[in-house]
Amino acid sequence: MNTPDPDISPTQSQVISATQTTYQAIRRMIITGELAPGEKLKIERLKERIQTGASPIREALTLLVSDKLVERLDQRGFRTAAVSRENFAEILGLRCALEEMALRESIASADEAWEDEVVLAHHRMARVVGDDVAAFEDHHKVFHMTLLARCKSPILLGYCSQLYDLNVRYRYLAGRSRNYGARDVPREHREIVEAAVARNADLAAERLLSHYQQTGTFLHDAAETTGA
Repeated sequence: MNTPDPDISPTQSQVISATQTTYQAIRRMIITGELAPGEKLKIERLKERIQTGASPIREALTLLVSDKLVERLDQRGFRTAAVSRENFAEILGLRCALEEMALRESIASADEAWEDEVVLAHHRMARVVGDDVAAFEDHHKVFHMTLLARCKSPILLGYCSQLYDLNVRYRYLAGRSRNYGARDVPREHREIVEAAVARNADLAAERLLSHYQQTGTFLHDAAETTGA
């Protein structure tokens, strides 16, 4: 049972909760493309969409600036961060390098409890069905971060988490490719799990990086299809 912080009043707790709820809502709209890249973020419009006040929205947008999902415009408010092939290439390169490092360390430090956590995280993600995007994204991130969980570097894990969020936007853009439906993502996930729980770091890293790099292939196809 969580014990309330005596230094935080009930009113302050409500404000923090409202900010976090608003932050998660706007973040989800950005990464799924509901808020388009480069779109001006108007406080009044967001108030209507999220059904909250202006203060939580401003505070949430400030947090998202730190996450590099939102850009602050001098004296002109906020907009969602732009996307580009160059930006994706940088994110992908960093993500592959850092997650491979974290995954190898995680597997080297693995135990039976971690193995159970990976299998459970994969099971919970795989059983999400239908169009419940919010639930899938929550479980999908938990799955990927669980693979890295035995890495002993909090700073490295923090970078991996941030790069995950930045990359998700491009996954949704890649989904516009006419061939994306042919991709067997569940199989990719299963094969990563199999290699990881077998403690085969080389194969797990190879499959994880291939999983990420395929998004780049489909993103290129999507750009050609849409003329982006």
